[in-house]
Amino acid sequence: MLNMAAGLARLGDLAASPVVATLAQAFADAGHGLAVVGGPVRDALLGRTTNDLDFTTDARPDDILRIVTPVSSAQWDIGRAFGTIGARVQGEQVEITTYRADSYDGETRKPTVEFGDTLEADLTRRDFTVNAMALRVPDVRLVDPTGGVEDLVAGVLRTPIDPRVSFGDDPLRMLRAARFSAQLGFAIEEGTLAAIADLRETLAIVSPERVQGELTRLLQTDDPVRGLRVLVETGLIDQFLPEIPALRLEVDEHHHHKDVYEHSLTVLAQAIEHERARHPDAEPDVKLRLAALLHDIGKPRTRKLEPGGAVSFHHHDLVGARMAKKRLQALRYDGETIGSVSKLIELHLRFFGYAEGAWTDSAVRRYVRDAGDELERLHILTRADVTTRNRRKAARLAHAYDDIEARIAALREQEELDAIRPDLDGNEIQRILDVGPGPVVGQAYRFLLDLRLDEGALGPEEAERRLRAWWAEQG
Repeated sequence: MLNMAAGLARLGDLAASPVVATLAQAFADAGHGLAVVGGPVRDALLGRTTNDLDFTTDARPDDILRIVTPVSSAQWDIGRAFGTIGARVQGEQVEITTYRADSYDGETRKPTVEFGDTLEADLTRRDFTVNAMALRVPDVRLVDPTGGVEDLVAGVLRTPIDPRVSFGDDPLRMLRAARFSAQLGFAIEEGTLAAIADLRETLAIVSPERVQGELTRLLQTDDPVRGLRVLVETGLIDQFLPEIPALRLEVDEHHHHKDVYEHSLTVLAQAIEHERARHPDAEPDVKLRLAALLHDIGKPRTRKLEPGGAVSFHHHDLVGARMAKKRLQALRYDGETIGSVSKLIELHLRFFGYAEGAWTDSAVRRYVRDAGDELERLHILTRADVTTRNRRKAARLAHAYDDIEARIAALREQEELDAIRPDLDGNEIQRILDVGPGPVVGQAYRFLLDLRLDEGALGPEEAERRLRAWWAEQG
């Protein structure tokens, strides 16, 4: 529950911080008002840490730049058209924006920007009441025209104005509702939730890059499953990631199988648990979390009802990898993320053959080679993919994966497994076979690599002997 006395004390600490105090004095000396706004105020009241400082002022962009230049080490005006000037003050990056009253025209993806005249009007145009609070500085006065404090106490997300008007101004706010619900653990007010369902198709005017940004921020929260449920239940996710609601496969009376949607959400939650346990100080791993969410999206396309009541999803790993690649490209994810996620989905079933019978060292080497840089993420995803309620089966799978990780570690010590290469390189192959660059060198390289994977390090002399024998067989 929100402790207002403690929250107000934290607001005082925020106002007294070097960055805020420096800017507050500079704007006051110039005859302009300044307020810390949005997330930093909300988080101070909640006792949460915040990394960004956003300010708003009655000063216009040219005046903001003039005021901050003497007290900052760097300035940038890339957001000047929207009234925003960035600066580095006391070693921290800040943004200061003129009071605004922007809106979208409902057809294009770009807002029309109008500068406002009052702090209260600026706050009213913001996305949710809990983000529509400001701390005037240097006089340290909380401004809350839309009841943000009351909603913080109640744990509710609500728009400052009619949600249909607010979401009409910027449909991305519907996605932000899901993200803040996950980030803060808040419920979305009933009328606001209904408006998301009614207006979900208006998300089409928002650029894929902005949608991707909000999806990424949602996945970075401690409990993204909560926000994903909001997206699915309102139908908003159909507009940019329809593969997720498609996982709610119909279960008929004869062919019983798991609800793949619920399974996928469980895998995501368990992957986050493993991620925190194994890397407690690391930033949220978006690539891993995307792979966990999407790992089974190939199942609806590969679902087959077998005789006797069984259901199969043959090759859903390969199909799902292709689907994920296409979807992430549409969302404008970078190539590295797309490659990592699609590889993890393609490989996520590989381990289960190990659980059925111990692998040879060769199979373990191939597992490591195929995973490459994604091995640690694959470890986590594979462990998280075990959602069975059968404790004996779950324990057997966990023991099998403990075993494979131990064997990988032992082989790595013996053979530097992270960089598996043949005992001879391309230049040596050309010298021994007396050939120039071309397909033969590639074939010989793959032959030696298979030997390396199957038998471990041979040494250059034995590798040369095997190579010459192979070459003789080629005729």
